[in-house]
Parts: sequence; C-alpha cells; structure tokens
Amino acid sequence: MTTSQQDGTMVDKQAQFDLLKEIASSEQKKPWPSGHYAKTLFKKHDFRIVLITMEKAAKMKEHHADGSISIQVLKGKVRLNVNSHPHELSPGNLFTLAASIRHDVEAQEDSAFLLTISWPSDEELAAMKHRGYGT
Repeated sequence: MTTSQQDGTMVDKQAQFDLLKEIASSEQKKPWPSGHYAKTLFKKHDFRIVLITMEKAAKMKEHHADGSISIQVLKGKVRLNVNSHPHELSPGNLFTLAASIRHDVEAQEDSAFLLTISWPSDEELAAMKHRGYGT
C-alpha cells in the first residue's frame, strides 16, 4: 500500500509489491474492453512503474513513450514490434527502448509485464520534437 497525492504521485520513499497478487487482482477485473489492463504501481515525477496484463491476441497499437522504457515480462509471451522488427519476449526477458521510439505490443498468450518509464523533466518534455503528433 502506498500513499499518493491527488495526481497519483507517490509520497512514500519506498514501496514493495507482490506482483503475483497484483496480476491475480488485475485478472479479476476481466473482461477488459481493450483486451488489456494497466495499473500504475509507482509514480514519481521522474519515474513510473506500470503493471500491464494482456489477453491472448490483444494488441496495443503503435505508440511511443516520452521517456526511456524497459519491459520485463512476468507471465506469458509478448511480441514487441519496433521499426517493423519483431522482438519475442517471455518471462525473464528484459527489453529497453530509448525515448520517443514508436512501437506496438501484441500478446502471444495471456501475459503480464512491467513497464518502467524514466520520465523526462518538464523542460525536456516541452523540447521534444515529436510533441504534437499524438501517441
């Protein structure tokens, strides 16, 4: 359990999560209209950790993150497509991607992964060339 401000930013200086319980909790929320469910576990001004669970064949259309990211698969198999190049990820795999690189994600089977985002400062965010072209 963490304490947070109104915008979801965590007040606590440390936190611990039982990822198996978090995955089970997310699966209890089915059906997911989009085929996936995301829960921000930890949020600071410069750092985010999001647990994403996906049903088999669910897709997250092409998008980008404003900060560098890592994807750590906890359950199942996902395909991450970057510049039309597929990367097959399974439990124990960790994939990193620099900021602003467009990619999409597809679950090959029921899956769960941790998305970690190194969030840029407000100044860095405002200076990004891609700002304005959408997700």
